Amino acid sequence: MTTPVRRPRGGAMQARPMGWARNPLTEFDQLLSEMSGLIESTVGGVAPAVAWTPLADVTESDDAFHVEIELPGVKSKDINVEANGQELVVTGEIKEKERKGVLRRSTRRTGAFEYRLRLPGEVDTEKINAQMSDGVLAITVPKAEVAKPRHIEISETSESTESSG
Repeated sequence: MTTPVRRPRGGAMQARPMGWARNPLTEFDQLLSEMSGLIESTVGGVAPAVAWTPLADVTESDDAFHVEIELPGVKSKDINVEANGQELVVTGEIKEKERKGVLRRSTRRTGAFEYRLRLPGEVDTEKINAQMSDGVLAITVPKAEVAKPRHIEISETSESTESSG
């Protein structure tokens, strides 16, 4: 079965590398960027800030959940970490730097960000620890005592009663 190919009005086909696959998230991000530029050029000024979600890893150990969020260039005073029950919310803002000259291209994210995570189990919100190091916010959320796995020993009993038949 053949795949249909769209040709531009000039009739020439665009060259794409073999095995090229479209990433819808990249295309969506590019579309948002283009729309933002269109709004700025039409209305003037800056488009309203929309919160974006930073990249993160979440791992689980026997006694805690570990969250690592990438926030390069962000100071810890510009970050807010809140825990409410099983939900962890990290918010903040990356401020745009003042630059000299004309900015020709920018791919770095700026503005408000928000990371929300609902943890699958009971946690001890009183003992949550957050540390910032090398642009990575590391949050440790300890599990509540009831949620921790516990090893149970099995004792053996010998059957001394035999049934007679």
